[in-house]
Amino acid sequence: MKIVNPAKAGSLESNDIFIMVFPNEKGIEIELESIVIKQFGKKIRKVIEDTLKELEVENVKVIAKDRGALDYTIKARVETAIRRAM
Repeated sequence: MKIVNPAKAGSLESNDIFIMVFPNEKGIEIELESIVIKQFGKKIRKVIEDTLKELEVENVKVIAKDRGALDYTIKARVETAIRRAM
């Protein structure tokens, strides 16, 4: 999938994640901000990367602002933002 426009999904409410995606020519870049980054930063980043691979997205910049979202919420927000950006 090719990212054409910037898009976003989610919110900054507790137990949610706000995802913004932008077209990028340098591959996949992820900026992560989280209240639980020390405990779950690597896991959150992996869920985002795995979701992008499933959707076959190769060139995207993702800005993620996490407020304690569970894995399935992260995956849903990333997928929604990607589909909106196509």
